Amino acid sequence: MESTIQFVHAETNKTAEHVIIKKLDALTKHFDWVIRAGVIFKEEKDSHGKGKICEVTLSCPGPRIFASSNETSFEIAAAETMADIETQLNKRKSEMKTH
Repeated sequence: MESTIQFVHAETNKTAEHVIIKKLDALTKHFDWVIRAGVIFKEEKDSHGKGKICEVTLSCPGPRIFASSNETSFEIAAAETMADIETQLNKRKSEMKTH
C-alpha cells in the first residue's frame, strides 16, 4: 500500500506520524485490497474547536473511504480516525462478494 502523510499549517509531529504508520500497517495485514492511503494533519487556530485534525482517505475497490476527527492532540485524532476507518473497512469487507 502506498501512503502519503502531510502536515498542513502545523509542524511535523513524528509521534503522530509513527502512530498513523503503525495503524496503517496493521490495516494492510487485514485488508490487503486497500491500494492507497492519504493522511492529512491540520491545525486550526479556532477558539471553538479542539484544533488538531486528522483526515484519512483510502483508495480501495468501490467508493473511497474517508474519516476525520478533531481532538486536542494529533495522536488522539489519529487513533480516533483510524478506529472509524477500521469500522468502515469491516463493513466494506462484509459487503464484498467472492466470485
